[in-house]
Amino acid sequence: MSSPLNLAPLCQLAVGSTGRICAIKGDESFAQRLREMGFGEAALVTKISGHKTSLCQVKGTRIALNHDAAMSILVELLPALGRVEGPAVS
Repeated sequence: MSSPLNLAPLCQLAVGSTGRICAIKGDESFAQRLREMGFGEAALVTKISGHKTSLCQVKGTRIALNHDAAMSILVELLPALGRVEGPAVS
């Protein structure tokens, strides 16, 4: 049995952290606009900076969101991804 997800609004994500988008709150037209910008469910988003305005990177694009928009995007915090080194080529 899997444990429940620990979700938080995107605006509460620490700078430099990455989360997986799990849900978008709000009316359907607003949610659809966010999805068109790349903030769809299951997308990975990294918070670059911000408090009142959140600068985020999603799908290779940096996008600034106001506080209300960032509050409506619920993310699951992902563990820091360490750099994986492949085998040495000789």
